[in-house]
Amino acid sequence: MIRIIIGGFFLLSGLFALGIATLGMYRYSTMLNRVHVAAKCDTLGALFMLIGLIIFSGINFFSLKLFMVLLFLWLSNPVASHLIARAEVRTNTNLHEVCDFIEQENLKDDVNN
Repeated sequence: MIRIIIGGFFLLSGLFALGIATLGMYRYSTMLNRVHVAAKCDTLGALFMLIGLIIFSGINFFSLKLFMVLLFLWLSNPVASHLIARAEVRTNTNLHEVCDFIEQENLKDDVNN
């Protein structure tokens, strides 16, 4: 009974984090803000949901597979989001109109390196 309550709590927490990510994707207007929200909440939501599924499953080979998926997502999702944001910074020529902290000279130097 306690395992069902704890697993349900983690599943609902993950669902809440993924829902916040969905709302954030619609709320923000620039691509960099959307990537930031999606990266943070997606990683957290997937982490909570997979932990809930591991708790529901108990200790067996299937929970080991879920843990490996959790580890892979935990390591790869922030890296992929960083690369997407970096590609946006390098390819968007109008980014200086939206982001006031990026100087055009630094962008040109970053592209050349």
